[in-house]
Amino acid sequence: MDNAILSSLFSPKQLKNRMPASAALDVLFEDNHILVVNKPSGVLVQGDETGDVPLSELAKEYVKQKYQKPGNVFMGVVHRLDRPVSGVVLLAKTSKALSRLNEQFRLHKTRKVYWALTQRAPNPENGTLVHWLVKDAERNTTKALTSEKPGSQRAELSYSLLKSTGGKHLVEVRPVTGRPHQIRVQLASLKCPILGDLRYGAPEPMPNKSICLHARELGFEHPVLKTWVTVQAPPPPIFVWQPFQP
Repeated sequence: MDNAILSSLFSPKQLKNRMPASAALDVLFEDNHILVVNKPSGVLVQGDETGDVPLSELAKEYVKQKYQKPGNVFMGVVHRLDRPVSGVVLLAKTSKALSRLNEQFRLHKTRKVYWALTQRAPNPENGTLVHWLVKDAERNTTKALTSEKPGSQRAELSYSLLKSTGGKHLVEVRPVTGRPHQIRVQLASLKCPILGDLRYGAPEPMPNKSICLHARELGFEHPVLKTWVTVQAPPPPIFVWQPFQP
């Protein structure tokens, strides 16, 4: 979906200062039941109070344009990535697919792999992190505690250092749970904040206001065919990721 099509679908007011140039839909996998895309940093997955055009609406318009569908198009949001995070997002084209995929995520039957760039290598280089997270809704931040407190949620992930070069470090993260800001705050607890993530201790922003956290891979059971599907997304084509491209 190029910028000319985007302009025809949304008003200038919607697009002005709200739609990154990189927001053209990058489809990784598609069939009659699901749509998997590589979300660019800066794009919302689902609409919020900002009124910015979310990925779910871009996906609806993509389907309407490609298949010349009149009227409304169903597009269910199965899971979300934080706005500054890039990578694999799974969407459902039917309510049946949405229900079945939601259940997989609820039961932690999916396989998620994230890549993060940090300015400091984790010590130790491989490990498992378990915290209890408390969300501050007013500040939209999460705090990682070392013991359970009332209202906290258990968060677990494993991580491993894949590569170090140029003073930057590629860390692969495999979350067991899916809590808000989980990877960001848990890596920060290792004194390894993600590049550009000012909210959790990074010293400086990225030029495009992204953070260097990328949903690299998602594995799940197809909601209709019952076969296992694995989809990978290449990291963003920006300078900081260049030494770490697969």
